[in-house]
Amino acid sequence: MQNLETLSNGAAEVAVAAAELIKKHFNDSHQITFKGTVDLVTEVDVASEGLIRNLLLEKFPDIRFHGEENGGEDWCQGQVWVVDPLDGTTNFANRLPHFSVSIALCHDGQPVAGAIVNPMNGEVYRTWQGGGAWLNNNRIFVSKVDKLNEALAVTGYPYNRRECLDELLRHLGTMLQHVQCVRRLGSAALDLCYIARGIFSIYWETNLKPWDIAAGRLLVSEAGGLVTRFDGSHMYLDSYELLATNRILHAECIRLLTENRAE
Repeated sequence: MQNLETLSNGAAEVAVAAAELIKKHFNDSHQITFKGTVDLVTEVDVASEGLIRNLLLEKFPDIRFHGEENGGEDWCQGQVWVVDPLDGTTNFANRLPHFSVSIALCHDGQPVAGAIVNPMNGEVYRTWQGGGAWLNNNRIFVSKVDKLNEALAVTGYPYNRRECLDELLRHLGTMLQHVQCVRRLGSAALDLCYIARGIFSIYWETNLKPWDIAAGRLLVSEAGGLVTRFDGSHMYLDSYELLATNRILHAECIRLLTENRAE
């Protein structure tokens, strides 16, 4: 395997190029199609993925590719780029300036390097296994908040929310009773970035996809945080649940998310 820092830097360069493409088309009228009841895709998602695929193959021809929009190689086997070309498409399509590009290199299904870029403010997050978490050229770390009532939390609403509404509202209601406040921003990759840099101390969500979280999961871990399932068990990239915290509050969050779990 090539040097992980080099791979992370290469992913960041490609993500920046895709971010520039996305930003250029932010104010356009978009061709919107639906992949499900509420899960949408625009022509910019597809264009961004095509650009990322071509640039990564040019830089790293021996590494395979899997993207959200057009699929690709089995991301669980060997070295594969796992890519979300536009995380937060609903925000983008409605001209809400909060979305991202996420690129992770996975080795046998585990992220080992990656980058996330916020197109609208130019933030570039980089990470690689054993190399820490970085925002532009500055090392970042999770928060040191040690009291739930001082913790700012973030969550998301899964695309299958109509089928799991009771569970979603139960978790939200429980957290609202204990934390400082809960936000919902609409880009899982950026939610994980904000855990890694200490803005949020708690993030939970269900039914995420590998491309949503691969780079962000590694970023949080390298920033000193902890990412598991709701019960504290290992979270694979295709696990149904994700709980990411500053590590200090993790045990308390496990208790809150599991004590009223429906049978």
